[in-house]
Amino acid sequence: MSLDFGPAVALSCRECGTRYPLGPSFACLECFGPLEAAYSFGTVTRKDIESGPANIWRYRSLLPVPVDVASKPNMNPGWTKLVKAGNLGRALGIKSLHVKDDSGNPTHSFKDRVVAIAVEAARNFGFHTLSCSSTGNLAGAVTAAAARAGLDACVFIPAGLEQAKIAMARVFGGSLIAIDGNYDEVNRFCSELIGDPLGDKWGFVNVNLRPYYAEGSKTLAYEIAEQLGWRLPEQIIIPIASGSQLTKIDKGFKELIQLGLVEDAPYKIFGAQAAGCSPVSSAYKAGHDVVQPVKPDTIAKSLAIGNPADGPYVLDIARRTGGAVEDVTDAEIVAAIKLLASTEGIFAETAGGVTVGVLKKLVETGQLDPEAETVVLNTGDGLKTLDAIADDAVPSAVIRPSLDAFREFHAAV
Repeated sequence: MSLDFGPAVALSCRECGTRYPLGPSFACLECFGPLEAAYSFGTVTRKDIESGPANIWRYRSLLPVPVDVASKPNMNPGWTKLVKAGNLGRALGIKSLHVKDDSGNPTHSFKDRVVAIAVEAARNFGFHTLSCSSTGNLAGAVTAAAARAGLDACVFIPAGLEQAKIAMARVFGGSLIAIDGNYDEVNRFCSELIGDPLGDKWGFVNVNLRPYYAEGSKTLAYEIAEQLGWRLPEQIIIPIASGSQLTKIDKGFKELIQLGLVEDAPYKIFGAQAAGCSPVSSAYKAGHDVVQPVKPDTIAKSLAIGNPADGPYVLDIARRTGGAVEDVTDAEIVAAIKLLASTEGIFAETAGGVTVGVLKKLVETGQLDPEAETVVLNTGDGLKTLDAIADDAVPSAVIRPSLDAFREFHAAV
């Protein structure tokens, strides 16, 4: 089998540094630490990147993908809007605020980025079926990408997800299996399936393809820096599910500095969780290095991972950069969704409500500098989590079809 992973040269253990050949592996045989892609980058210039397509493949020289990746059937995610959020900034007292709105991806969440990289790994390894354990958005991203790439799909979700996410995952074809349990139980099941003959030639994007899949989150870092005029934001607020997105954005920032594409300037990374699933926030506030698993109970189901794999690394990054990890209640999540929508015209899913809610809380508690340039992430479309704002999803009034009736309404408001 001829493998082509572009600049990626090995898999490296994040704990002990042991290196392995590129393959469908995810855990170190020496210490059981997580594996991630290691690179030998060539010369990369801003001009090279800027001449690329308006999607994540403009950064192909920094990703574990072949040079000709853009010519293959794929979803071409990325290059989503970085919105100058002056109205929201004024409402919160922040001088310079941007929203990185990743709801503009093909299946309306950032998961299209990571899945696009996983598809290339699946092609490399000759897998015929794409699979995952998912809290919702990933399932839709996988079934859509598999359809486009000509692969089979079989995805696994916890029973009780939002209906919109179930519908999106199902419409693209393949099999959608709901398991009576929470996400952590679904994930454990998928790990068992990999070792069974039934799972032979299956690429589980967030298990045996995880070292490649996770690298897709780096493209958020690259885009934010490029869209800011090739500089790093001084502060960034990132939602935490497994924690991988946060750790890879940090990795992306460090790579940009290493390659001389941006100035080596300090930045602070803040993690955001829902109070009903906040094991990393709890550990941060208690000064612990170990993240204790919890049973999720929150409307932010896309972040409802009670045993986040990258939790300890999130703690390290928040402390190293001078950031923090904070959480907000379900009521604060809903209020933040409405605030973002009413100030910037961006309808966020519940994960976006978490980041905006945490942003507000960080300002109020003095943990975030309101004078510093700040970016907050919205990772999905609010149409996927309509239940969260269902109480307000009613007309302002029901009136007779007459001008007098409208005048009566207008006088009362």
